[in-house]
Amino acid sequence: MTERQTPRTPTTHRALVLRRERLTPHMIRVVFGGDGLREFATGPYTDSYVKLLFPAPGVAYPQPFDLAAVRRDLPRDQWPRTRTYTVRRWDPAALELTVDFVTHGDEGLAGPWASAARPGDELHLAGPGGAYAPDPTADWHLLIGDESAVPAIATALAALPAGAVARVFLEVGGPEEEQKLESPGSVEITWLDRVPGEPGAVLVPAVTGAAFPPGRVHAFLHGEAHFVRELRRHLRHDRGLTRDQLSVSGYWRRGKDEDGWQASKPDWNRRIEEEQEGAGS
Repeated sequence: MTERQTPRTPTTHRALVLRRERLTPHMIRVVFGGDGLREFATGPYTDSYVKLLFPAPGVAYPQPFDLAAVRRDLPRDQWPRTRTYTVRRWDPAALELTVDFVTHGDEGLAGPWASAARPGDELHLAGPGGAYAPDPTADWHLLIGDESAVPAIATALAALPAGAVARVFLEVGGPEEEQKLESPGSVEITWLDRVPGEPGAVLVPAVTGAAFPPGRVHAFLHGEAHFVRELRRHLRHDRGLTRDQLSVSGYWRRGKDEDGWQASKPDWNRRIEEEQEGAGS
């Protein structure tokens, strides 16, 4: 009989808010620091992410914070709520961790928290994870996403070798949401204004109708799950990209919060694989 494995509790780190900055009308940058980040470290990935742990209202957690004890001793509805965010920047010398939050007023959990964050506020986080970095052997790079993917795309562009060719397609709420993205590469960025309430409606035809440079591409496609699904199909079957040329993930799905999306994401990914691999057979 195979023994059932106990899920591993991730290592957590205590982070204190150092400062906050509004980058655009709907994006806020929070810089965390403190000795609780002394054991934190990112790997080689430009899409490194952390799980931010937001306390359940009115719940007293063990001090020092112990996620394993929380999961062992408290009912699930009292566990911290988890939200996943890209590491925009990590400075190990200064112990400063930068995270950019997309905000929509009072909607959601993490956005309102970031809007109200003040120096000294405490938050625990787990991670980091990650899986993508630009392939230095690729002839060119394709990066596609929406606001949720801007931090990872910005980090990838900054990591490109000098002169590396990159095409970027970013769909955002409007011109006021555009940011200056620095890179040593030769980068062409196409900013696209979203049709309200229709994520991907402008992005998908812009990508499918684009003339791609010659050579082997390494692609990064992240953002709202529906347009990610559609563009993954296009890149795999119309453009002929292989799996190893693609980093693909639905960061979010319209109509669901992260709790609902993460619960359904494995089945969503499985169905996409079956559908699209079947179409290519």
